[in-house]
Amino acid sequence: MATEQELREKLRKIYSLFEGAATEGERHAAGAAIDRLKQALASMPERPVETLFTLTDQWQRRLFVALCRRYGLQPYRYKRQRYTTVVVRAPRGFVDGTLWPEYQELQAALDEYLNAATERIIREEVFGDAGEAGERVG
Repeated sequence: MATEQELREKLRKIYSLFEGAATEGERHAAGAAIDRLKQALASMPERPVETLFTLTDQWQRRLFVALCRRYGLQPYRYKRQRYTTVVVRAPRGFVDGTLWPEYQELQAALDEYLNAATERIIREEVFGDAGEAGERVG
């Protein structure tokens, strides 16, 4: 089971992969890289298109919204859209090549951590057998 600090380091490493950082020194330059990425995003020849994302729960939505904001994007939803719907205006190449792949990596790392923590807490505080319910015929 990973500690919160180990999860934070893993998230930094995932972020570094998407920024192209390979060493600790390069990771310290991630702030400058974000600024360069924001500038490149603003000057992309592709016109921003509206992309709708349907995320399955509030945790995924919160992660995705935070990631969008980190890149200077303004996530929103239209009136009457579900709470788990997020709309972003950005160049398609950026969404497909950077935003969505990075979100998927971060989301998988957080899922792994949260599942392990939930399993441990249930096992230690509720009941030792935290497995799935059995199946019956009929």
